[in-house]
Amino acid sequence: QVQLVESGGGLVQVGDSLRLSCAASGRTFSTNTMGWFRQAPGKEREFVAAIHWSGGNTAYADSVKGRFTISRDNPKNTVYLQMNSLKPEDTAVYYCAAKAYGSSWYPSEQYQYDYWGQGTQVTVSS
Repeated sequence: QVQLVESGGGLVQVGDSLRLSCAASGRTFSTNTMGWFRQAPGKEREFVAAIHWSGGNTAYADSVKGRFTISRDNPKNTVYLQMNSLKPEDTAVYYCAAKAYGSSWYPSEQYQYDYWGQGTQVTVSS
């Protein structure tokens, strides 16, 4: 069992930066991939970014490439999402996810992830 807790969301203005954190606890040794997804009101949840826990592989959605950076701090069992040049279209609830079973690398596929956090709200206003 793995528990994920997101933090760092808030209300910001267009062009601002924000850093989200995802703290993992429990059987964290079983996780191998951490990902970020987001869901805007009335929309389906979509992939944002992912990072392999024991390697250097990262993946980003085209909509956030060049603006968002995913990173990890393994001793703290924490994954971060640095968001720069925020746009109103980035407004969403951001979810942290962890993959624990298997070694396949399909980071954008939601079914690949076994655990999910409760989400943190990010609102970007003009």
